[in-house]
Amino acid sequence: MKGRWLIACAGILVGLQGGTAFAVNPDNGPGCGLGKLAWADYKTPKNIAPQVMMATTNGTFGSQTFGISFGTSGCTNDGKVMAGQQTNLFVAGTFDTLSEDMARGGGEHLAALATLMGIPAEQQPAFFAMTQQQYHMLVQAGEASPVAVVKALEDAVTGRSMVAQIPDRP
Repeated sequence: MKGRWLIACAGILVGLQGGTAFAVNPDNGPGCGLGKLAWADYKTPKNIAPQVMMATTNGTFGSQTFGISFGTSGCTNDGKVMAGQQTNLFVAGTFDTLSEDMARGGGEHLAALATLMGIPAEQQPAFFAMTQQQYHMLVQAGEASPVAVVKALEDAVTGRSMVAQIPDRP
């Protein structure tokens, strides 16, 4: 039993030394969650022991994931699932109706897509016309997955006057 304890302590010390050598900003701590709330009043919350207790509490109760998802337990979020993925998620969720709007050259879902892509209102009629003209290439030809459609749309607006208005996607 004593041997296991020594091995565990040695492993922790080695891990701590390696962790501090690679730490970019050691002041970040465990972030948020129930553990952060429960142990934040500790006299020295940046010490290893309280941070381990914060992380352990978060891991035990799953509160950090919940807090990040719903903005509770001291966690915040910007409402985005992943930057740059909103368009893909929208197209995936509305693919059938959106493809009908593209074939017609207009509609609520196509207008929402144009807005998500950052196309200004004055450029949207040209965007709608382009999607209608190139519908077969954008939707029906080859792979018709939402990600492929978004990629094809982005490629189609490249080089057009509306492309300067589209923000870069990470």
